[in-house]
Amino acid sequence: QLRLRESGGDLVQPGGSLRLSCAAYGLSLDYFAIGWFRQAPGNLREAVASISTLGGSPLYADSVKGRFTISRDASKTTVFLQMNSLKPEDTGLYYCAATDRREGLDVHLYNYWGQGTQVTVAS
Repeated sequence: QLRLRESGGDLVQPGGSLRLSCAAYGLSLDYFAIGWFRQAPGNLREAVASISTLGGSPLYADSVKGRFTISRDASKTTVFLQMNSLKPEDTGLYYCAATDRREGLDVHLYNYWGQGTQVTVAS
C-alpha cells in the first residue's frame, strides 16, 4: 500500500510563499498521478492541482492558476506544491493524494491520501 506524508505547511503573510512536499512510502510514485487538495473549515475539500505519472500537462484550479506550481522531483519519491502570492483564502488543510488512474481534479479519482499539512495565510 502507498502511504503519503505532507510537510511544509506554516503560517505565512499574504503575498508570501510556501513550498509543500508530499513524500511517498511503501510504493514508488512512478505509477501514480498525484493531486493536491485543500479544505478550509466549513468547506468541502477542493482540488488545487494535479500532475501525471510522467509529470506532463499539470492541471490547476482556476483559483490558483498562475500562482501555484506542482512538480515531481527527479527521484520520483516526492511531489511539491510551490505556492506564491498567497492569499487569505488559500488557508486550509492541504492534502496530497495519489491515484493509479489518470490525473485530474476530481477528488473521486484518488485512492490514497496523506494526513494533511496546515497552511494559514494571515497578517
